[in-house]
Amino acid sequence: MNRLAATDIKYLKGMGDARAKLFASELDIHTFRDLLYTFPFRYVDRSRFFMISELTDDMPLVQIRGRFVRFSVEGEGAKTRLVGLFTDGRGMMEIVWFARIKQIKAMYSTGVEYVVFGRPSFYRGAFSMAHPEVDRFDPAKPPQGLRGVYTLTEKMRGKQITARTFNTLLTNLLEHEKVRGMQETLPEETVKALNLMPLREAIYNMHFPTSHAALKAARERMKFEELFYVEMHILRYARERGEKISGIPFPRIGRAFNDFYSKVLPFPLTGAQKRVLHEIRDDMGSGRQMNRLLQGDVGCGKTLVAFMSMLMAVDNGYQACMMAPTEILATQHFENLKEWGDRIGVSVRLLTGSTGTAARREIHAGLADGSINILVGTHALIEDTVGFSRLGLAVIDEQHRFGVEQRARMWKKNSVAPHVLVMTATPIPRTLAMTVYGDLEVSVIDELPPGRKPVDTLLRYEEQRQSVYSLVGRELRAGRQAYIVYPLIHENEKLSLKSLEEGYEKICDTFPSYEVCKVHGQMKPAEKDHQMDLFVSGRARIMVATTVIEVGVNVPNASVMIIENAERFGLSQLHQLRGRVGRGADKSFCILMSHPNIGKDTRKRLNIMTETTDGFLVSEADMKIRGPGDMEGTQQSGIAFNLRIADLARDGQIISLARDEARRVLDGNPRLLAFSRADAPPPPGGRQLSEQGLALVASEMRLRFAKTFDWSMIS
Repeated sequence: MNRLAATDIKYLKGMGDARAKLFASELDIHTFRDLLYTFPFRYVDRSRFFMISELTDDMPLVQIRGRFVRFSVEGEGAKTRLVGLFTDGRGMMEIVWFARIKQIKAMYSTGVEYVVFGRPSFYRGAFSMAHPEVDRFDPAKPPQGLRGVYTLTEKMRGKQITARTFNTLLTNLLEHEKVRGMQETLPEETVKALNLMPLREAIYNMHFPTSHAALKAARERMKFEELFYVEMHILRYARERGEKISGIPFPRIGRAFNDFYSKVLPFPLTGAQKRVLHEIRDDMGSGRQMNRLLQGDVGCGKTLVAFMSMLMAVDNGYQACMMAPTEILATQHFENLKEWGDRIGVSVRLLTGSTGTAARREIHAGLADGSINILVGTHALIEDTVGFSRLGLAVIDEQHRFGVEQRARMWKKNSVAPHVLVMTATPIPRTLAMTVYGDLEVSVIDELPPGRKPVDTLLRYEEQRQSVYSLVGRELRAGRQAYIVYPLIHENEKLSLKSLEEGYEKICDTFPSYEVCKVHGQMKPAEKDHQMDLFVSGRARIMVATTVIEVGVNVPNASVMIIENAERFGLSQLHQLRGRVGRGADKSFCILMSHPNIGKDTRKRLNIMTETTDGFLVSEADMKIRGPGDMEGTQQSGIAFNLRIADLARDGQIISLARDEARRVLDGNPRLLAFSRADAPPPPGGRQLSEQGLALVASEMRLRFAKTFDWSMIS
């Protein structure tokens, strides 16, 4: 496969320098391997001929057999077009060309039987087809069967690169001696054990499927291969990191933890919180650095678990810190942690960009002499001037908002890397978490504390606005508060969306008896903090805001959240916004306001929000609808990869299979781990590879992850 990756695409028959430059600039295809692994984005069945009477205006590509009745050139200048009247013997349709009119007119004749292949469109009561493929019908030639459809840009089409051109180039590539002689990319032991289609057969069937069953088997093989090497890379990274980076042992649970548990704990721990605390304690007592991701829905008690984990560090003579992405969130955490810490004699301080010079000097001194046990703050914590006496645990909240380098700077605050606990309230589906967070152990808090009530989520339309405002009025009269979220700050003529500035005036007029505050991202920090304080203190009963309040606002008295133009938000973002209410003991409501004429898919998406408050179910649905993309910045986890064919949203079973096989291969072949001795005996249950298999895996790892693969492990 290395030979294919090293061969410039310009040397392929039918390509040449000009086309090679076009393929490189438009599709990022530079080598034989690039083109070979550029698979169709969908397939059409060329074994069936449609009748014109069967056509509908939402059909994809179809083929029709028939004859041209006549040709005519219509229009003038730039609007000139060639129109061929085409019949299948029962109905008529127009075939239209807007370019190369003279050449095309000379190519086809009336009365001759052809097959036209393209996308039908319905215009002015009749069907037509623009620039289809046209082939002379040959009764002796078997039907084509499944046919791949590839991505082609407008620029490529303008240079006469058609679907037929693409297929011809692929045919030439598959017939090339380098492709005919290509070797397997998976170990022979794996291919046999899992009964996978061989590589050459799979590649051929991806481009030119011989049957539906062959295409299915080929896709499963290629998805597995892609995911197998991703999982190999992730597991190698995680194991090497676990072996190379020693941790600070925390063997004891002492006074601070026990006093908090017995005297201060605000409510009994849930089963999920206890389970996660046991996992964290095992990690921090193991002698290896903990690197754990803590997932949990809003309000599940992650902060409490983090604080009790920090008390483990304090009880063992170490300090802890918590870093949050915004001052609002950092301050919120500080207030909770300081209240708890004061009651058990644990010193908690806050450091942000707003901290004054005198206070900073005091904090720096307290960190250096160890009198400060826990420091809460923002990015200010990783400034070079901030040093700790003995940092044992770093907690990072809403971790997707911090890059790998920022987190790594926290590790350097100690001679031995501190334990790391990263938290997120953005639920990440298991298939995605096990892939992009492969270097982290994952804990999940999947229970709400007792007394928390699920939020009622309602989908409402403009004509129901008065009843929505009646509900808000009822909650306000009961002494509670409300959020109203808008997608825009200012009115935009091009977008028919509600804006915050317009909405603020409307809300003030609708609820004149109550103070209304407003918060958005263009405000100066001091003004934003002032407006936030109005709402947190209860002086303002309604907050009008943009999504700036998505995280970091904790007002248990708020019981209503209205989200205007809810159709404009992703499911995960809607769920995060919904998490601002339901934080107290009162019944809470989240109202999704939308247009009544939204599409079927949009309505289905919003209905998911009304059917469940489970963040993991919402996140799974969101990923299936939108694809994984760069889910909340997960590519910052330190392991970057691009998937060509596998789909993290839909290929969970293949991900699990690939991960299990990657683990077996690593277990059976210690030489594939950079820190292992070459003669180390393989553990039981591993899959041992031959020398050829070892070399093959190393070669593929180098090809796929050249920038991050350690070549000291194998020659």
